[in-house]
Amino acid sequence: MKLQIEIAGKKRHVEVAQAGEGLVWTIDGQRVEADATEVSAGIYSILIDGKSLEVRVECLGARLRAITDGREFSIAIQDKREWRRNRGGSVEAEGRQQVLAPMPGKIVRVLVSAGDAVRAGQGLVVVEAMKMQNEVRAPKSGTIERVRVIEGQTVNAGEVVVIVG
Repeated sequence: MKLQIEIAGKKRHVEVAQAGEGLVWTIDGQRVEADATEVSAGIYSILIDGKSLEVRVECLGARLRAITDGREFSIAIQDKREWRRNRGGSVEAEGRQQVLAPMPGKIVRVLVSAGDAVRAGQGLVVVEAMKMQNEVRAPKSGTIERVRVIEGQTVNAGEVVVIVG
């Protein structure tokens, strides 16, 4: 996946590719050894070139705010189609939505049940892929019509995991 990201006003070209069981990150043409794990909602433990960071990430409409080591960064994802597919933008989807697994992996947590009311951006399920946990979020506010996965189930990329009405 290729993205253009603006961090604190500086544009970066980022490419993420799968290599074996991990990911390979290339930032502005330089390979970077990095790994990230979401330790709780919006808080990530990131290891970059052997240095450990704790980063709090908040969604502010179409932008992100990242706070680490007492510093704050404003982040914009330039590839809006990819951003909206993975995180939702500031505009909610309309109508009945089938929420898809973003990658192949294992469902490690189901956070909602049929009949639950959810808001846009709320976590629905957690998918583990390549030792990283990724929260799949609601594309709109509404009611959970159906949960199509259970904890421990393996899913393929693009497989329907939840339906929000």
